Amino acid sequence: MRLLETRILDPLEILLTSDELLGPVRARLRVEAEVWAAQLLGGDRERATLTAARLIGVLFPGDGPFAPPESWWRTALGRAVARTAGHPAAAAVSYATAGAMLGITRQGVHDLVKRGKLGKHPDGGVTTSSIRDRLNRPQESST
Repeated sequence: MRLLETRILDPLEILLTSDELLGPVRARLRVEAEVWAAQLLGGDRERATLTAARLIGVLFPGDGPFAPPESWWRTALGRAVARTAGHPAAAAVSYATAGAMLGITRQGVHDLVKRGKLGKHPDGGVTTSSIRDRLNRPQESST
């Protein structure tokens, strides 16, 4: 919601002088955000990927490729996008970005690549598909 407010509601608030117009938009956006979260986290991978693409297109408009800072991958939306679409604009990412997407250190990524647990891209870096697959694999039980 914070990102939605920053990217969508704040500019509207600047343009619109009446809060009576903004109130219903804010309420609707909250409902839609819950729907989008359910779609991103749900079992329908195609719907999740399309939802991720729609949100990224609206929240991060621009003429260049989608290239969020590493810290973005640690946000709730970043983690959901990583699980759903990997990196929607790149077949491979740097070890540092892969670490941010996985929530581990760059050295941890290096170790996973060395052990064959993550795919190394022929042009360098780590394949985003292997990151997505690792994030989506069933978690091992500790019992």
